[in-house]
Amino acid sequence: MKKGCILLIILGVIALALFGWVKSSYNGLVKQQENVEKSWANVDNQYQRRADLIPNLVETVKGYAKHEQETLEGVIEARANATKVTIDPTKMTPEDLQKYQAAQGDVTNALSRLIAVSENYPDLKANQNFLELQSQLEGCENRIAVARKDFNEAAQEYNTNRRTFPTNIIASIFNFGDKPYFKAQEGADVAPKVDFGTSESK
Repeated sequence: MKKGCILLIILGVIALALFGWVKSSYNGLVKQQENVEKSWANVDNQYQRRADLIPNLVETVKGYAKHEQETLEGVIEARANATKVTIDPTKMTPEDLQKYQAAQGDVTNALSRLIAVSENYPDLKANQNFLELQSQLEGCENRIAVARKDFNEAAQEYNTNRRTFPTNIIASIFNFGDKPYFKAQEGADVAPKVDFGTSESK
């Protein structure tokens, strides 16, 4: 009788310990997954902040560089295409992120061409509104780079944990999938930068 009670106690302790481990591992994955999704929201917000600046920038440039219609239309089109590419962070795939990154890269390239145009228009370069928008875009690019870095770090922490034994068992049981990363394009190790045509630029 005593042996039976001892065995039940041992089994109960093991069950409680197992439950505690499962709970801790599961909750840890949930918290890290939430952190990834929060970091993604920040990335998306920073790109949206940049997109919101573009119409004013285009209108300002148009007032001084009416003959640059192709460049202006390129920016408008790139922005429109980028705003159509959205990602559900709970179901994010590498393909989704690659498509999103490519669309935002097109915006960056179009903005670079637009800003370069300003070099041909001294009055535009001296316009206070243009200078302010240019400064805000520079700030956006910096915040985008930081947000992407933070997202990659959050995704790495989550992915590492979900692949580490024995947490990988819980991840597999409850279908915690991998999160993709932003990848550098064309050999760069940072987010693409907009060339704002400063005096140091060539």
